[in-house]
Amino acid sequence: MKICFKKDLTGMAIGLLMLAAGTLTGSAQIVMNQIGFYPQGKKVAVVINGALNRDFRLLNASSRQVVYEGKLSEAVQSTNSSLVTRIADFSSFITPGSYIIASGMFETPPFKIERNVLRGAAIASLKGFYYQRVSMPLEEKYAGKWARPAGHPDDAVLVHPSAATKRRPAGTIISAPGGWYDAGDYNKYIVNSGITMGTLLSAYEDFPQYYERLDIAIPETGNGAPDLLNEAAYNLRWMLAMQDPGDGGVYNKLTNAAFDAMTARPGETKEPRYVVQKGTAAALDFAAVTAQAARIYEAYPQLYSGLADSCLKASKRAWNWAMKFPDMPYDQGAMNRTHKPEISTGGYGDRSFGDEWFWAAAELYLTTGEAKYAKAVTANIIKSPQLPSWGNVYMLGLYSLIRKQSPAFANLLKPTLLTMADELAEAVATSAFGLTMGRSRNDFIWGSSSVAANQGILLINAYLQTRDAKYLNAAAGNADYLLGRNATGYCFLTGFGYRPVLNIHHRPSASDSIADPVPGLLSGGPNFTAQRSDRQYYEFTEPETTFADVVGSYASNEIAINWNAPAVYLFNAVEACR
Repeated sequence: MKICFKKDLTGMAIGLLMLAAGTLTGSAQIVMNQIGFYPQGKKVAVVINGALNRDFRLLNASSRQVVYEGKLSEAVQSTNSSLVTRIADFSSFITPGSYIIASGMFETPPFKIERNVLRGAAIASLKGFYYQRVSMPLEEKYAGKWARPAGHPDDAVLVHPSAATKRRPAGTIISAPGGWYDAGDYNKYIVNSGITMGTLLSAYEDFPQYYERLDIAIPETGNGAPDLLNEAAYNLRWMLAMQDPGDGGVYNKLTNAAFDAMTARPGETKEPRYVVQKGTAAALDFAAVTAQAARIYEAYPQLYSGLADSCLKASKRAWNWAMKFPDMPYDQGAMNRTHKPEISTGGYGDRSFGDEWFWAAAELYLTTGEAKYAKAVTANIIKSPQLPSWGNVYMLGLYSLIRKQSPAFANLLKPTLLTMADELAEAVATSAFGLTMGRSRNDFIWGSSSVAANQGILLINAYLQTRDAKYLNAAAGNADYLLGRNATGYCFLTGFGYRPVLNIHHRPSASDSIADPVPGLLSGGPNFTAQRSDRQYYEFTEPETTFADVVGSYASNEIAINWNAPAVYLFNAVEACR
């Protein structure tokens, strides 16, 4: 047995676990939301491998006076690792202040109990998108020490042979500036922008009054529109530029032929950029986003003049293109066998389109009321949907139909939502960490942090329909997971917590001279396939612990816009509901 002490960001010593042969052999550590808790909310910390500990104490951080004492829960063996845990629940303590949890010889750094305790994380997760902006300089006034020159201008992009038409033959130069870098690389992808934009726009539709008051200090702040919509508009305009004006089809991505080196800084790379092959998934994701955007931006006719009309026209044209090409997958391997240059950047290749048809039809129906879209919704309803991911966007349509109280569909789909939410909420009682996250090892996949966040979104949607606190508490628990109540002991949101991730797989962060990564970005999190994916060294190798805070770990420590978006929804929803 060996205990290692490491200095955290405040200079306090934290007991950390040592690992041997992939199993934990050390003594206890205490993991929790490293930011803090709401006075009236659930307050839970987890003692890991604390076999000799039965009690815990809550200390005033300044005076170290004991202000609360409690009993730990019975020991629980985790189903996703060799960890054994006991839970410290101090929800009944509601006095605001700065505190420390202690159990045996172990204690946490200080954390807060206060109103709006997640406001900083909520704002930062949304502003994380500003730091991903392409084609414009990030000014010090808004970006602080992460200010940088403009990234790729993308005003002279080549049509790849796979995307060529008579009107736009291969080599045609088009302009498609703006948007967000997709992840740790410098490319832009319609499919992943689809779920990202749908999640952000849904956050606004669920909590419009909250977002009207939320300023995140971006260049557009104070222009009369909510900053969430201001930030989303920057990517929306890029998406509109990705539609072929000749036929209404949508290019899958705008990309280099190959990934840039990790040392490449935004704006310094000079490789040719291409728009690549159209596809059914890209067209339908685009149609869904632009239909939803049309009804939202319609409320800002002067500030966003003509944007709503342009979005709706573009949405219908993309839908009509997809009707002509209802089953066109993006197959990068097949494409590279017949077209040059070969493209080796992210594929986002989807081969099943029922979920895209459902989502696009739902958004178009809600925006237009046209019967043909309602018919398409009905034709694509499924009984057992999955949590949203870039390859399965069905639930985005379900959320919208329920949110907008569609007479034809809301009551039909609501039982599905509540059944899924109940299954998640029931998992809390038997979880080693008191969470819905981790019901099986399959939660710990590539981008597992987004699994936790998307579970939270589903639970928030159930709460909005029922006002049953069990759903809100379970959703807030998954926010706790992202912020430190997990088997790794890391806070997965950059810039936050006393043990934050520092070495994300993110070219702008890896290539600058700043020690701290760009703030407000969500690390992918534990991934039980990581070792065979990126061949990095993982000291922790069980499903919920396979994580490495190193730049090379793109399988566990990359960032991505489709992971940040559900974090934005979850953190801000918890703030709005508390």
